[in-house]
Amino acid sequence: MVQLGRSERLVVARRRDGDACIWCGQAFSDRTRATTDHLVPKVKGGPSWLENEVPACRRCNGERGHRGAVEWLEECERRGWAPDADRVRGVLESLAAAIGERGGQRRARPHLDAQLRRIRKRTAAAA
Repeated sequence: MVQLGRSERLVVARRRDGDACIWCGQAFSDRTRATTDHLVPKVKGGPSWLENEVPACRRCNGERGHRGAVEWLEECERRGWAPDADRVRGVLESLAAAIGERGGQRRARPHLDAQLRRIRKRTAAAA
């Protein structure tokens, strides 16, 4: 399988996830540029795969830093923003499936598993 370059992955992620920041809901424009945000941060072993990347505005990507996706999702909600929890969960689940298929990513797995447990718990509590 050929891995796409970073800019190509961002284009595909925007097609997949929509043309707005996954965290604050701000539409991308000349003023609000899209960046590639890794749901499992690279410092925690997250791969630069499409299955681990979402489009985010520069502000959200920078402020999130290396925090977990669910922790940042909750912070965005506290700030009154409109994060897309369903998209976050879908991308995390897609990453888990990709790791299961491709293997490897030993460092990313514990963080990913913890994030999936937390987001599934949130979903169950909301139901």
